[in-house]
Amino acid sequence: MIQQALHHKFEKFTAPAELKRAGLYPYFRPIEENRDTEVIIQGKRLLMFGSNSYMGLTNHPKIKEAACKAIAQYGSSCSGSRFLNGTSQLHVELEERLAHFVGKESALIFTTGFQTNLGTVSSLVGRHGVIILDELDHASIIEGSRLSFARVLKFAHNDMDDLESILKSLPKEQIKMIVVDGIFSMEGDVCPLPEIVQLANHYKALVMVDDAHALGVIGENGSGTASHFGLTDEVDIIMSTFSKSLASVGGFVASTKEVIDYLKHNSRPLIFSASIPPSAAAAALAALEIIEQEPERLDALWRNTRYLAKAVRSLGFDTNEAETPIIPLYIRDNHLTFHFTQRLFEEGVFVNPVVSPAVPGDSSLVRMSVMATHTLNQLDEAIEKIEKVATELGVFVERNEGKIV
Repeated sequence: MIQQALHHKFEKFTAPAELKRAGLYPYFRPIEENRDTEVIIQGKRLLMFGSNSYMGLTNHPKIKEAACKAIAQYGSSCSGSRFLNGTSQLHVELEERLAHFVGKESALIFTTGFQTNLGTVSSLVGRHGVIILDELDHASIIEGSRLSFARVLKFAHNDMDDLESILKSLPKEQIKMIVVDGIFSMEGDVCPLPEIVQLANHYKALVMVDDAHALGVIGENGSGTASHFGLTDEVDIIMSTFSKSLASVGGFVASTKEVIDYLKHNSRPLIFSASIPPSAAAAALAALEIIEQEPERLDALWRNTRYLAKAVRSLGFDTNEAETPIIPLYIRDNHLTFHFTQRLFEEGVFVNPVVSPAVPGDSSLVRMSVMATHTLNQLDEAIEKIEKVATELGVFVERNEGKIV
């Protein structure tokens, strides 16, 4: 009976096959060679505007050298969890450096950024507490809240009146934690952290900020959202990932020594997962050093961001509230979004489609990401191709009614 029901479920799941038949399937494309701003797929050169490598460091020789040295010293894997045999000296050093970088007492490395949120959000509040989320928070935060056994409430995106109405309804003595993205991963806008902190202080709530897309991007020397607003001491918990600006894989959470010690001994995703390999820790350490020593990379990232954002807006694209290196081009139609992505691929530009159910159908978009290492010629080439395909497909958005013409 179970097998029959599952078979019926799989039979109804036809969306990927339909996209493949239409020649529009944009997922799981094997990359044969990665040069940061350019990749080779099926022997074809493409400009990469779909990567989260904001600093453009994944091919930096110092990072490659650090990873190779770590493999030579420690091997390819720790073969165990951080809790038992999976902690190397590199893990400890990286935690100390990360805590200092984001201005917190202590830090803890998880195997992925997703697990960092899963293991932190699920562990702290407990079944008698409340977790309050922005409705557009990352999926890892949502999954962590589901595992927490806490009551979970959501407020409208960046809507401080809605957040306050939720906080007002809760007993002041109840444990409650507000969890928000610093930079929202699809929309490219920044959370109103000063207002969130003000409300949290008034209503006795903890604040946790997901800086996955903010580390290396905003704040002093790229140290994140709390730093950007001068609120490092007011934010209780900061998390981020290594897979964006830090050119590696893994994630970390930073807070007081008390919070980190509690997570070390209570977070199941930490305790029951193998640790990141020492080579990944070494790569992240090297990337952090480069970011600290070369602030001109951050300047280049924002110079490129302003240039590309201005260009696509002048073409007629709606980018909504985006104000970061994540630049959404709102197409507002699922099929056209897939078609637009495929035509850009054919023209040599790699971008990511974001469609329902990830976003509402009338909010589908093409997500572009800018790197510090994109050249002006690469930006101009991408802009030219975007204009060509958009004109061909008629995807420019009329601002008066938000309809495709």
